[in-house]
Amino acid sequence: MKNLLIEIQANSSTYLKDPLSSTLGRKIISGSIDLINNLGFEGFTFKKLALKIGSTEASIYRYFESKHKLLLYLTSWHWAWMEYRLVFLLANISSPLKKLELALQALTEEVKEDKNISHIDERKLYQIVINESAKAYYTKDVDKENKDGVFVSLKNLVDRVSNIILEIDPHYQFPHMLVSTVIEGGHHQRYFAEHMPRLTDSVTKGDAVTQFYKDLVFGALKINL
Repeated sequence: MKNLLIEIQANSSTYLKDPLSSTLGRKIISGSIDLINNLGFEGFTFKKLALKIGSTEASIYRYFESKHKLLLYLTSWHWAWMEYRLVFLLANISSPLKKLELALQALTEEVKEDKNISHIDERKLYQIVINESAKAYYTKDVDKENKDGVFVSLKNLVDRVSNIILEIDPHYQFPHMLVSTVIEGGHHQRYFAEHMPRLTDSVTKGDAVTQFYKDLVFGALKINL
């Protein structure tokens, strides 16, 4: 990914004005990631964000109608970025088994910084996705937001990995259930490892979360690596 000009787009239903269209918009995104990561979503407000970036609440409201929509933007952007990474990672891989193994690693490993994108700290955003993303869709408005396409980047990511599973076993009945379980379960295990370690496991070598979900998926497909 070195030396590429990257502009990942979140779903347009999440914002009033594209934050990537201005310096202030990018400051809103980078500042909100810092604050939500530090304070949690409940403690985050547009007033605090305005103070952090040296702007006004009114200016922020020109981009996002609420902090909920801002959280939807951040999670939508994250999933679009994850799909971009996956496309790049698998571009020259022909073996479906190898593609699935690499995809599972990408979905479950801890995120590293992408230096091609200056206004977003992907590591902090990843922590927000782990800690806060359920609040983006466990709401009364989820059906309307779904119709508006807010979750399309997550669906596209799940579709992409599900299609790899179907390359391996065209008769497997639950590819989307399996992939969405990997994604959400991986977040839960990362959260447990940090806050409630008795609910998860560790290994002496490698990444326990990635190893577990590789075992789970390949076991479900009855594949021995």
